[in-house]
Amino acid sequence: MPSKTTASLKPSEIEKKWILVDAENAVVGRLASFIAMRLRGKHRADYTPHMDCGDHVVVINADKVKLTGRKLAQKTYYWHTGYPGGIKSRTAGKILEGKFPERILEKAVERMLPKESPLAREQMTHLRIYASAEHPHEAQSPEVIDFKAANPKNVRS
Repeated sequence: MPSKTTASLKPSEIEKKWILVDAENAVVGRLASFIAMRLRGKHRADYTPHMDCGDHVVVINADKVKLTGRKLAQKTYYWHTGYPGGIKSRTAGKILEGKFPERILEKAVERMLPKESPLAREQMTHLRIYASAEHPHEAQSPEVIDFKAANPKNVRS
């Protein structure tokens, strides 16, 4: 009986594609899980867990994402300044109205990748999020993915 081995990608065999996703009216959690899957490479048949075999993802209109339910007012992001009593918080609505609204989507994707690993940090460098419709990656000719058409639940108006 022939022995069966699992195929494992080598760095020379990995071909990274560029994809473009429009986040306008997209639900944050659903979009983030789609992006995390593409960054890790889990959509590929030859997925290898210890290799960076995912795609480069460009997201536009990140300031127009939607949150379901009452998350806009109730979802709170916490951080600590490093000083005693320095816990700070901000709601998702305040962040979306602020200077860097793309951080909502960035944090959602980051938290769906493996925790605190060099591989996850490398995969996060392949994510580019822009608040507006313009992006400087036309030269890579990214493939446009219609995330909203995949499922009616992916969009809120």
